[in-house]
Amino acid sequence: MLHPDLVIVICLVYVAVLFGVAFAGDRRARRDSGGWLSSPLVYTLSISIYCTSWTFFGAVGSAARNGLEFITIYLGPTIVFVGWWIFLRKLVTVGRVHNTTSIADFISARFGKNPMLGALVTLIAVIATAPYISLQLKALTDSFQVLTYPRGAVTAASSTIEPDYALAFWIAAGMCVFSIMFGVRNIDVNERHQGVVAAIALEAVVKLVALLAVGLWVVGLSDWDPAAAFANAPASIIDPAETFGPRWLTLLFLAAAAVICLPRQFQVTVVENSNNSQIRTASWLFPLYLLLLCLFVIPIAIAGLERLPSGSNPDLFVLTLPMQENNNTLTLLAFLGGFSSATSMVIVSSIALSTMISNHIIMPLALRFSLLPQASAKAMRHFILTARRGAVIFVVLLGLIYLRASNSEALAAIGLVSFCGVAQFLPSLVGGLYWSRATAAGALVGLFAGLIVWGYTLVLPSFGESALISATMMADGPFGFLWLRPHALFGLTGYDPLVHAVFWSMTANIGLFVLVSLISEPTPLARFQSMLFVDVFRRQTETEQRIIRRTARVADLRQIAERILGPAEATAMFADRDVHRSVLAGDETISRVEQRLAANVGAASARSLISRVVSDETISVQELKRIAGEAEQIRAYSEELERKSREVEATAAALAAANQRLREVDAQKDEFLSQISHEVRTPMTSIRSFSDILLAEPAMQEERKLRFLNIIQNESIRLTRLLDSILEIDQLRTASARQAPVDFDPEEILTSALESCEALAHTAGTTLVQQRHEGAVTLSGEPDKLAQIFINLISNAIKYNDAPNPSVTVSSRSDQGIYEVRVEDNGRGIPSEDHERIFLKFERGAIAGHQGAGHHGAGLGLAISRQIAEQFGGKLFLDDHGKAGACFVLQVPIAGGKV
Repeated sequence: MLHPDLVIVICLVYVAVLFGVAFAGDRRARRDSGGWLSSPLVYTLSISIYCTSWTFFGAVGSAARNGLEFITIYLGPTIVFVGWWIFLRKLVTVGRVHNTTSIADFISARFGKNPMLGALVTLIAVIATAPYISLQLKALTDSFQVLTYPRGAVTAASSTIEPDYALAFWIAAGMCVFSIMFGVRNIDVNERHQGVVAAIALEAVVKLVALLAVGLWVVGLSDWDPAAAFANAPASIIDPAETFGPRWLTLLFLAAAAVICLPRQFQVTVVENSNNSQIRTASWLFPLYLLLLCLFVIPIAIAGLERLPSGSNPDLFVLTLPMQENNNTLTLLAFLGGFSSATSMVIVSSIALSTMISNHIIMPLALRFSLLPQASAKAMRHFILTARRGAVIFVVLLGLIYLRASNSEALAAIGLVSFCGVAQFLPSLVGGLYWSRATAAGALVGLFAGLIVWGYTLVLPSFGESALISATMMADGPFGFLWLRPHALFGLTGYDPLVHAVFWSMTANIGLFVLVSLISEPTPLARFQSMLFVDVFRRQTETEQRIIRRTARVADLRQIAERILGPAEATAMFADRDVHRSVLAGDETISRVEQRLAANVGAASARSLISRVVSDETISVQELKRIAGEAEQIRAYSEELERKSREVEATAAALAAANQRLREVDAQKDEFLSQISHEVRTPMTSIRSFSDILLAEPAMQEERKLRFLNIIQNESIRLTRLLDSILEIDQLRTASARQAPVDFDPEEILTSALESCEALAHTAGTTLVQQRHEGAVTLSGEPDKLAQIFINLISNAIKYNDAPNPSVTVSSRSDQGIYEVRVEDNGRGIPSEDHERIFLKFERGAIAGHQGAGHHGAGLGLAISRQIAEQFGGKLFLDDHGKAGACFVLQVPIAGGKV
């Protein structure tokens, strides 16, 4: 055992350190709101407030009782944060843009700043948080008693520990003091509580280090055999097949919802967020934190079941295992880890709930019954601060009352009651962000139905047999109606009570939310708010004054601002010369004052205050029509929009047809230019080659010179015919316009092509061999086109032949009505997998083993040649002839071949 005074002193020293961190954080924030206090690391550690004593102590207890069921508590938040781009990014952006102060303020603002909706969300949040606060108090009192009781081992072995309610009261009082000092020091709830966040981040580190230390110590025990321990572990751990059922999926859903919908989580994730880089870092760092936290849960659970006396409380294995081994240092560290987990949750929850109670219950009631002090601004601010501080005490006291009255022993069972309660916010939250048709009436009815079903099927039974619910009612239902039994509602039996409660509460909530939204009409303000929330990334710059036109006396506005904000800030707000001298304030001034008030008293209360001095308020329907594309606006102006829609569709169809025609003409133009550029290049290459030879050999024999000049003249004539055809306007207008086909001898064309390529072969040192065809052959078409194919194939074979003694062989033959020409080289050849790819446009130089260094071109020659061959009714392909080098084959029908 440890002496109680020693434990108390250590706790006081630890709390003093937290006070110091919070105080230093506040002082630094006042000097500079940036720096490390706003770093993504501190922000992520503050989100770890999700890991309360339930996850520190209760996860091990859950693993010992139910095997891998505990993983859902970590897996749900991991899924949400890893997929942050889908939901969290939008949620945080909306909260930051619209200065929402709590989850109640968020939902209320989305649905037209509805005060009833804000009050209902607050009521559910308070009821749902009470069990969770009682869970923390129970964990702290139980751990303190086990740590300090003279017969700690006997106490640890008992199945239950009678809570020390006096101790729980003093722990709760200390948490209230901390929360009030650092969380409710002023009324500007939109200001980030950087001191509290810094303290929470420190506690996150402490509880992680404590749990890892206990886990490493358990694994490192000298006489602990992991293999034997796992072999003797409960079936729920080593054979988890039965774990993954409806309850497991329900827990996964609740954990994912809770990491957003718990008031404390909304506070640290949304309200305390200052930029997107923080949530981006948290998307991977927070799941990593959860992974480290649950790393040793199963080993601790197995070691506790193996080493501790039968009947020991599994929820305290983290504490009693090192205590059993007389490791006082580790025991104290484990206690501080649980202490950190519990205190951080209670502190932030009380801060968030006090804001919600003040803004959405106390302030609306005070406004409704004229209870706000009129004496001075100081009295008004004192009233608001007193209300919030009283709300902190009320929330913690409610947790104490639930601890005293409830019948739940396991920490996880208590926590799940809260999770199911806050999950009721999810339909309104998600629907409000993504469904513009959702209405305030739908959200109100859905939330109320979910609250009633959750309270009846789960909250009331958690108190056991008491004045609230009798054993007869549990067994037979109210008034003997079996179909109204809390755990078998409407005859649904055979399911776990939690699964049963979640199913019916969410069914009622979602069903009525959707149904009532479809049959009800939103107010103009609610419709406008839905646009801002649903389209937040497109409408961040939209201002309310463009839609809502209001006028108010400057003096009245200033009086309200002075009462809530104080004289100094009110004077600064109205320091503008034009505003100061004006009698009436415009939209921009009214909206600025309302937004600033909302940061102090919430959106609904701020709107109520402003509405008292606004003399004229109208909604611009024309502006709504201009920016809205929602279904309700389409219905309201159906005839006009349908007519315009038909006109737009007709215009779009005409534009699409014209665009398609333009694309076709553009494609024809590209094809035409590709072919013409290649056709011009072919004769020009021959002319240049023979000209170079004539210039290089001035003493050439006259007969040879005359022959070369004749080739140059023939190529020049062919080039002239080609240029003449370009000038024909029909060639551009249609690709089908061609020269009239003529009959010709392809052998003469082949001979001419070989002569045109002699100069190129001579320059490249390539032997050019022709194996003549015997017999007359006649083709019908354009001779120049066929010449283009021959010259392209022969020149390619010369240019890309990398053999030591390059040679190109050209042969022709006719067989069964087919005229065939083969062009073979003795180079490295072309891989079989590329035989078709080289005929694609722009593929020159891309074929391994058949690249010619120093040769450049567009890669169109083979593509154009194949196209011409097809116009003759023939084909061009690469033959796998079984020898080295490449062999191109052109086959053209003798009869009827035409272009």
